Amino acid sequence: MKKIILKITVLGVLFLFMGACSKKTATQDSDSNRPSKEQRRQPRGERPQFSDLLSEMDGNKDGKLSKAEVKGPLQNNFSEIDKDNDGFISETEFESAPPPPRRGGKRN
Repeated sequence: MKKIILKITVLGVLFLFMGACSKKTATQDSDSNRPSKEQRRQPRGERPQFSDLLSEMDGNKDGKLSKAEVKGPLQNNFSEIDKDNDGFISETEFESAPPPPRRGGKRN
């Protein structure tokens, strides 16, 4: 009787262990398909896609970027980019904006 209980206990522990391992592997697989912040980052000198900026910065998901939502060069040059002075950067304004300054403050 003790041997049967021991076998059942060992099998139960093995099943629990296998289930935990398979869950962790599934989670790791789904995370590995998602690009990391470093992978999403644009190479120097290349303008990011507006859709990438929206997914990263558009807190209220209205499809526009307010000065409070943006950071970095977009915030520093907000009034220069916001051509219609409505307080938001639209995709059209972003696409027609001058490139951000390069290191040393010089424009491309």
